[in-house]
Amino acid sequence: MIRTDGEAPEDRGAAGEAPARRVPRPRADALRNRERLVAAAREMFVEFGCAVPYDEIARRAGVGNATLYRNFPERPELVHEVVLSILGRLVERAERAAAEEGDTFAAVSRFAHEAADERVGALCPMLDGTFDKDHPDLVVERERLEEAVEGLVRRAQAAGRLRADIAVADLMIGVSQLTRPLPGSGCEDFAPFVHRHLQIFLDGLEAPARSALEGAPATLGDLRRDA
Repeated sequence: MIRTDGEAPEDRGAAGEAPARRVPRPRADALRNRERLVAAAREMFVEFGCAVPYDEIARRAGVGNATLYRNFPERPELVHEVVLSILGRLVERAERAAAEEGDTFAAVSRFAHEAADERVGALCPMLDGTFDKDHPDLVVERERLEEAVEGLVRRAQAAGRLRADIAVADLMIGVSQLTRPLPGSGCEDFAPFVHRHLQIFLDGLEAPARSALEGAPATLGDLRRDA
């Protein structure tokens, strides 16, 4: 039947069943506001920690407090979305580095520097005792990231460009530690040194190895057991 009142027709199931209701899609402006909130929170969590006041996050995002509370009524929900965003961005950076860099070690180095720009070290204080590290959304993104970075490391090692006595977690630990400000220093004071010190670290990963390492290569499984 053709509708003349401007309404969309309802989906109908099998005979005798009630029509299925369509779930309204979020409006474009609502999605943009949510994205701005997550981006603002990511920046402020890195700069000031997860306890930054909600109204400051809303102000930086350019929205009202009501919009922030409507999207994220509880702080753990916002932290969850920020961590999910960072993981997703890291996956994209790892995949682009693999696709666009012809030299396998250059791909590893590019990813490490771009991960530093994301301040991945800020993830650690976010993952406090009240945070659900095993939420299904996070598990999926974490597995995607592990697969992407493992691919970078395996290809560089197979090409003889990355020393053979390290594993993925050695790379990620180094990047994480080098993106966390020293005690008593602010993010802005620390930022100029991040890429400089990261390059020193990466030079130590390039093959041929110039020294022997103590202990066994650190795996991602080791990190999860220690968490």
